[in-house]
This record gives sequence, structure tokens and C-alpha cells, in this order.
Amino acid sequence: MAVLTEEQSLIKAQASAWVIDKAPVASFRALRDDPTQGGFSRSTWQSMVDMGWSGILAPEACGGSDLGYLTFGLILEQLGRQLTASPLLASSLVGVSGIMLAGSPEQQAALLPGLVDGSTLLTLALDEGARHQPEQVALTATAVDGGYVLNGGKTFVAEGMVATHFLIVARTDGATDDAHGRSLFVVAADSPGLQRHALATVDSRDYAQLVLGDVKVDASALLGELHNAGTTLDALLDRARVAVAAEMLGTAAQAFDMTLDYLKTREQFGSVIGSFQALGHRAAALFSAQEQARSCVEAALQAIDDNADNIAELASLAKCHVGKFLHAMSNELIQIHGGIGMTDEFDAGFYLKRARVLEASYGNRAFHRDRYATLLGF
Repeated sequence: MAVLTEEQSLIKAQASAWVIDKAPVASFRALRDDPTQGGFSRSTWQSMVDMGWSGILAPEACGGSDLGYLTFGLILEQLGRQLTASPLLASSLVGVSGIMLAGSPEQQAALLPGLVDGSTLLTLALDEGARHQPEQVALTATAVDGGYVLNGGKTFVAEGMVATHFLIVARTDGATDDAHGRSLFVVAADSPGLQRHALATVDSRDYAQLVLGDVKVDASALLGELHNAGTTLDALLDRARVAVAAEMLGTAAQAFDMTLDYLKTREQFGSVIGSFQALGHRAAALFSAQEQARSCVEAALQAIDDNADNIAELASLAKCHVGKFLHAMSNELIQIHGGIGMTDEFDAGFYLKRARVLEASYGNRAFHRDRYATLLGF
């Protein structure tokens, strides 16, 4: 596991205390039961902005603090523990990372301040089908005088109904499945010809399907090199994958804590069930898996901060390993709690549903096992 600095330890403690007090899982339950809220609490989001979380990755010149990905990951872990809904991951990490990786100095100066102060919500629109396939891009961007015209669709766009802007991956050259020929565009959500439709998901979060019909953007909307977004997109997706893994770690860790508390308090046959050897062995195995997952996630976050040459391998390792633990832990949460774990009144179901969505986000375990093996030459 990474050795945290004093500042990182303080930020982690602050995030833990704040989430428990101001944005617990009970708040998420209220959001689920009131769909008019749009997927997250605006006051909760403003509090995150006020604490500086939305600017952790941005440079100081643009209003940020440039504290790095490990620090951001520590916060995402705490949010994952309480299933706190917000645009922090989609906009402040993925969106900001996209601008930092591909944007020109002029584009960064124009977009980052709004992302830092929370007034701009920028989210990545990549996938076009049920599975994560980054090279499968059919949405086209055709060059016209002074700009481009975009046509096509995107699906499962995180925070897609509340976003003010989209970072859209478009096909500008080559066949649908070519790695070459993809380009990145920043498109305002209110652009004429852009429609978005809410998608109902089991985790009750904000996802949208986008339909673009002759959406015209200026040439300045192009982010990075034309036809050559592949390398930038890979780097951006790896940052997104590790960030999701950090949230997954928090969700799994809270599921473990809930299960452990139950083992210590539930009595059967005159004894707490945690004293039963079989259940004790299961808890020990789950704790070991949790610490292995934590090591993978923190190593990947640190690698991004260090600009290491093995970020891709560590990103897939972290996403796959924590996905395996979260899948098992969310199942154990239900099983060990028994009948109460199946009820809506108990929170276990929320963790199970969120786990299944996160497992598929930015590539499931099968995707990352294959990618990891390919990267290592197998």
C-alpha cells in the first residue's frame, strides 16, 4: 500500500468524516426515491466544490490545487463507502484529465476554471454499445468550412443528463473498428441537434443516451490531434479505470465493514455468529482480498502521479482485481445477512446494485484480463 503524506492523511480523514455526516447512504436512498433531484444533490456538490475537491487535478493557474491522483483516489474511496452520488468522478477527474491530456493551453485556460468551480460539468461520451469497446466508434465527425458536423449516438454516458458539455469520441477517418482515425471533441450539451435521453439503471444513477443529428461545432472544439486521439484516449481511460477502481474499493470496504459488524452482533444458538469457525475463515479470506485490492489500486494511482511506464498494466490489474473482490464481497454481504439482506429497507441491495454497474464501467474483468495479458505479451 502507498505511504500517505500528512496532507493526504488529513484529506482522507476529512473526506471520511464529511461523507458520513453530510452524504451518507441514507441521502442516496432519498435521491433514489425522488427522481426530480436529477441524480445528485446540488448542495452536496457545492460542498465538494467548496472543499476544493473539484480542483484537485487542475493546476493552480486555473484555480486548482494539483494534488494528484492518489489524493483524489482517497476521496473517491470514501464516497464509494456511502454510495455518494455526484459528478466528481465523471467531470472533475475524467473531464479534467481529458482537458489536461489533450487540450491546448488556450483550451485549458477556457475550460478548466469552470470545471474547478463546478459550473461546468464535462463528461466523456465514448461507448456506443452494451460493452466497453474503445476502438468501436461509429459516430462520425465530418469536416466542413470552419468546423465539423457530428452524427451518431453514444450510450451509458455517466452524468449525461446534467452535463453542460460532453467530451465526445468521434470517427474522423478509417473503419468503425480502427484504432486510428478517432478524434476528441468538446461539445456543449445545448448544441442544436443534440438530444439526450435518460437511461434507467439498477444503481439509480444518472446515465444518458445521446443522439447527435448534424451537430455543428467550431474547429476549436477539436481536442488534440485530428485522427490521432488513440494514445490520449488510452491514457484518459486508464485514469478513469483507476478512479472507478478507487470508488469500487470504498464500496467493497464498506460492505466488508457492514458484514463484520453483523458477524460481531448477530446471535444464534447462544453465540455471536462471528465465533463460528467457518464464518471466521470467510471473513479472514475477504479481509486478505480487500488488502490485496487496496494495494493494486493505490499502486496504480501512484503510478499515474509518477508518470510511470506501466500505468496501463497497473490500471487493468487494479480494475480487474478490485472488481473480483467487490463481486465476491457484495454477494457475501447479502448471503451472510440472510433474509434481511434481501429487503429494500436494508442497504445491502444498494451496494450489490452499484457493484454490478461499477464492475462493467470502463471494462469488466474479462476485458481487463485480456488487456493485461496482451500488454505483457501473452
